[in-house]
Amino acid sequence: MFSRFTDEGWDRWRFAGLGLAALLIVVVPSLTLLRLSRDSVNAANWVAHTQAVSARLYVLQADIRDVESAALTLSRGIESEPLRQRLQHAERIKATLDGLAALFSDNPDQLLRIGRISAMLERRMDVARQVAASQDPQRQREMIEEMTFSYPIRDIVAELQQHESELLQRRVTAAHKQQRLATTVTWSTLAVQLLLLGLVLWLLKRQIGRRTRAEQRFLRASARANSVLQTVREPIVLLDGGLRIILHNTAFSELYGMDDDRQVSGRPLQSIGDGVWADAIIRQRLADVLLRGRELWDYEHEQRGADGMARTMLINARRMPLPDSDDEVVLMTVSDVTLQRRVQLRVEELNRQLEGKVEQMAEVNRELEAFSYSVSHDLRAPLRHVAGFSDKLGRHLGEDADEKTRHYLQVIGEAAQRMASLIDDLLVYSRLGRGAMRLQAVDMQSLVADTHALLDSNLRAEAGADGKVRDVEWKIEPLPVLVADENMMRQLWLNLLGNAVKYTACREHAVIEVSARQLPDGTQQFSVRDNGAGFDMQHAGKLFGVFQRLHRASDYPGTGIGLASVRRVLTRHGGRIWADAAPDRGATFHFTLPPPAPDAHH
Repeated sequence: MFSRFTDEGWDRWRFAGLGLAALLIVVVPSLTLLRLSRDSVNAANWVAHTQAVSARLYVLQADIRDVESAALTLSRGIESEPLRQRLQHAERIKATLDGLAALFSDNPDQLLRIGRISAMLERRMDVARQVAASQDPQRQREMIEEMTFSYPIRDIVAELQQHESELLQRRVTAAHKQQRLATTVTWSTLAVQLLLLGLVLWLLKRQIGRRTRAEQRFLRASARANSVLQTVREPIVLLDGGLRIILHNTAFSELYGMDDDRQVSGRPLQSIGDGVWADAIIRQRLADVLLRGRELWDYEHEQRGADGMARTMLINARRMPLPDSDDEVVLMTVSDVTLQRRVQLRVEELNRQLEGKVEQMAEVNRELEAFSYSVSHDLRAPLRHVAGFSDKLGRHLGEDADEKTRHYLQVIGEAAQRMASLIDDLLVYSRLGRGAMRLQAVDMQSLVADTHALLDSNLRAEAGADGKVRDVEWKIEPLPVLVADENMMRQLWLNLLGNAVKYTACREHAVIEVSARQLPDGTQQFSVRDNGAGFDMQHAGKLFGVFQRLHRASDYPGTGIGLASVRRVLTRHGGRIWADAAPDRGATFHFTLPPPAPDAHH
């Protein structure tokens, strides 16, 4: 959006600058040419002015010569009326001087010269008339000398003419310069206007290209949107304020059996699908969506099609504005959830049945736990009697007991001791499934270290008469702290590590490894590996059952409840356990513990 705003703003400024440039290129040269035209006219006027001055000066000089020549002729006694008329040209000379004064009205220096000429001419004309009237030759000669030498006007006229010629030369030079400037401005303006025209044509072509590309992109986007709309398998329809169909997709047509899509546009919704939309309630809800802006979410509507089958339709509708008008429409999607509804009802029925089965299993487990607890406690009394009376019988016989009698008593004592161990393990197993869990932060490193120390002390206590202790190497990697029941975790590690110690008794150098790693989902996976007797994986299914053993009790003593207890602990914590092994190649037990729930107590 920011990029589009920047482009639009740049276009506006660009066109504004282009308009300003066009204005400057058109107006400024026009004003310049207008000024140059005025200057050219002025220059032409000044040239005409100078020519008029020259003409009047010529007329003035001619008139002066006519008056003076007429006076000289008359002074010699030649009488002629034309000569008398030429002598009267003084008035015309005065008019010529007035015309020159008018032409020089803006030039004080020339006016001063005209004044001087006027004064001299007045006196000179008087002398000329006196010459014409005098009959004395001597006096005529003196007056002619006075007229010629006392009142010379030729130099003043020449000076006036020269000054005017200089002005004319300057004005002609200025006129030529103005003409060259006008020509330069004209051609420059033409070049710039052609450049501007080319720029305008380029911008128009670019704008037309951009508009064409935008229209093509719009058409492609519209085609893509329509393709997506028609490809979506969920029925979609667009309704106007009168609940008439504006637009729909193929899925909607297929759902309600509309063959000719061209005849659907503009039809009322209630006329579609054999009246399945004639329900006043659904029409009112759709009207509320448009008028009040209420969205319709997952509204279930029962519809019966032309085949007579009742279907459950899930309707969603919301108000939306149209991009090409100010009207608002209703966008409605329809989903046939009949099958999902049936499946949901079936799942609910199965859940109810499962809840009943779970309750039955819970009741059975409670009865089994009660039975196990009762048996474990009730067996202790007769077992104590058997062990006690067997011991008393041995002391009673004393030295009188033969070898077979002592063997029988030993077998009875060992059987009673093994039975006591079984009862103890069974009590522990029962307690693991019945007691409440106390979740807290448990340091697995510390638990493994404590168990390791306890097993080492047991190994030292079991050393033979020669005091030789079994060679067991422990490899314990860093272990995490997690939330669990500490007593149950202690029992778990005691069983797993105790099994590793027990089933490596056949090795001169036993190696027991403990490691842990975190899985991507946060689950912690632990592994206990040993190099002991191992087992056949074909019998791995029996490994975690109660009283299940894969080795003879004479080779590896035990009750067969330890791994079952481990599985029960992990089941209560939401984890699991499995094993990998091979005969005489050791075994590896893996178990997982999930991450704590958000409401777990730390």
